[in-house]
Amino acid sequence: MRAVGVIEYGGPEALEVVELPTPEAGPGQVRIRVRATAVSPTDTHVRAGTRAEQQAKTGPPPYIPGMDVAGVLDQIGDGAQTDLLVGDHVMAMVVPMGSHGAYSEYVVLSAESVARMPAGSSFAEASTLPMNGLTARLSLDQLNLQPGQTLAVTGAAGCYGGYMVELAKADGLRVIADSSEADEELVASFGADVIVRRGDDVADRIREHAPDGVDGLADGSVQMEPLVAAVRDGGGFASVRGWPGNEERGIQFHITWVFAYDKDYARLDRLRQQAEDGQVSLRVAGTVPMENASEAHARLEAGGTRGRWVIEF
Repeated sequence: MRAVGVIEYGGPEALEVVELPTPEAGPGQVRIRVRATAVSPTDTHVRAGTRAEQQAKTGPPPYIPGMDVAGVLDQIGDGAQTDLLVGDHVMAMVVPMGSHGAYSEYVVLSAESVARMPAGSSFAEASTLPMNGLTARLSLDQLNLQPGQTLAVTGAAGCYGGYMVELAKADGLRVIADSSEADEELVASFGADVIVRRGDDVADRIREHAPDGVDGLADGSVQMEPLVAAVRDGGGFASVRGWPGNEERGIQFHITWVFAYDKDYARLDRLRQQAEDGQVSLRVAGTVPMENASEAHARLEAGGTRGRWVIEF
């Protein structure tokens, strides 16, 4: 099969089409004929060698990035616990490891990792949901807020931030979200109750609408320490970059590693239902064929992307 990966680390141009053995579904597994994979910042780290030492432990290159797939189920292994059928249109989150990554024509996964695509969605649209949707779901589960409580979301125009706003509203929360002037209409479309201007002093602006501090904050902008001031004593703070916090004022700091929700069929399928119900948006910034994967990486790293660039197979 063909895949897109790196043999030598570098910029977007380091991505190349490589040939790999076609995997077969083993016991408890299914195989997906990939039609689309979303490009995320994590993929650029794989390509650039940011985690080269860890990747070297998985074996020799090529290293295949990618955490999101949508495609056609084409093989079911013995004993796989699933109601899916060969030919179903499905989506999944992939935990990349060595030559096992989403940028491949075929990918084999545990049956529990795979759910049907939202009805009416394209492969490209469905590929934008699993990883970011599950990351947002995990942050909300960690914060454990109750209906009526207030959540602040920074980086609200991004994929994680957008899903945080939408899923929080579906959970009955009041949401204060940040935005640039250019993105205000987009963030409003997600359902934010209050929108404040983004920036280094966003914590002060959040406090203007939550004088005692918010009950929870999701740090989609990766500002970390400066945002803690927006959270009330005893509130919660969710970090997507592994920041452990500083244990001040009784605030609970949560590290959101989406790998915790690998093989979580129930939560992935719930996201499917919420997409069908219009509670979450599937946003594609643009698509490229696999031969032009480097273009998608270059566009992402240039900044300002709203939604996900998608590589089509």
